[in-house]
Amino acid sequence: MRRDDLVARDAADPILRRDRFTLADDLIYLDGNSLGPPVRGAVRRVADTMQTWGRDLVSAWNSAGWVELVEDVSGRLAPLVGADPQQVTITDSTSVNLFQALVVACRLRPDRPTILLEEGGFPTDRYVARGVADLLGRTVRAVPRQQLVSAVTGDVAVVTAAHVDYRTGHRLDAQTIGATAHDVGALVVWDLAHTTGALHVDLPAWEADLAVGCAYKFLNGGPGAPGYLWVAEELEVPATIRGWWGHAEPFAFADAWEPASGASRFRNGSPAILGLQPLDEALRVFEGIRGEDLNARAEELTSLFIDLIDEHLADAVEVVSPRAPEQRGAQVSLRHPAAYPVMQALVEHGVVGDHRPDDLLRFGFAPLHTRWTDVWDAVATLQDLLTSDLWKDPKYAAPNKVP
Repeated sequence: MRRDDLVARDAADPILRRDRFTLADDLIYLDGNSLGPPVRGAVRRVADTMQTWGRDLVSAWNSAGWVELVEDVSGRLAPLVGADPQQVTITDSTSVNLFQALVVACRLRPDRPTILLEEGGFPTDRYVARGVADLLGRTVRAVPRQQLVSAVTGDVAVVTAAHVDYRTGHRLDAQTIGATAHDVGALVVWDLAHTTGALHVDLPAWEADLAVGCAYKFLNGGPGAPGYLWVAEELEVPATIRGWWGHAEPFAFADAWEPASGASRFRNGSPAILGLQPLDEALRVFEGIRGEDLNARAEELTSLFIDLIDEHLADAVEVVSPRAPEQRGAQVSLRHPAAYPVMQALVEHGVVGDHRPDDLLRFGFAPLHTRWTDVWDAVATLQDLLTSDLWKDPKYAAPNKVP
């Protein structure tokens, strides 16, 4: 394989949308699994919204269509999770949405005491699950990801896990977990933060019951973009947080709460218009792209990266992500004892990934904006830094607040 072959492949790639993002041509950005880059229309949308706000003030809810914006953006997201638009809503943060989802699931299984989750999952998932258990008098049982299926027993009210692990990129078999849980009467709540926008998702086919995720990673919605919540069509249950925006007629200002239809009932306060505008632009970039094609490109990009690591750096780093493409997300993690300074050196030399304690170098391969040549050049830069020991400069060991 030659780099020139990859240049030609980039030019002909039907999925690559690099030109739709504000990325410098010489930047190798492999951190879209932490914060996706802005699409080109996002800056203009936010600026236009600020001008509209200043000109129209409160009337902009009607004149600028702000009141319908959350419906519009939720509708754009729906195909990326295999959903009907009525089943998904943009609202709140992933943590708040997970709290709502787990409370709903536990209340639907009042005689079952256990919330089953994965050991070592993303901290917010564990914190929220334990908080729900304390609130409702339930018990949390944590097992290794690979043991989730065998751990689903008759006492389990709900199984919750990240579809793709944030540290290793390991991908769970969602269909098997969904079917196993339903066989014993348990419900399933997925965290799709490291999945949506990078892999094919079909929540109904997975036999999922509820799902949550964020919009600032592979969906490129911007830092702190609002999260989303999906609920299966058959789960017509009240929301946990019964806010006025989740009312069937919020501007009737009725005394009694009457839930809106579908997932809309899980909204509570007014939608974050400044956060929805860049997300709306970002989701437009996905139009016309099939989830299966995202999946295939993510698997091919990560496979190329692993092959190049094996060829050039097998003695210097350890690949900790699964080798089988269908068992990993759009991410590869490498182990190195000095992962933090190595990553800081990489960033200074134009390859942006990130670090996770204690010893992981983490690289995300967003199908829409990662070039084949980025993969090649990232490995070449890492090889240069490790063989030259340039990363040992003390400046690279200085800690950042966000590692």
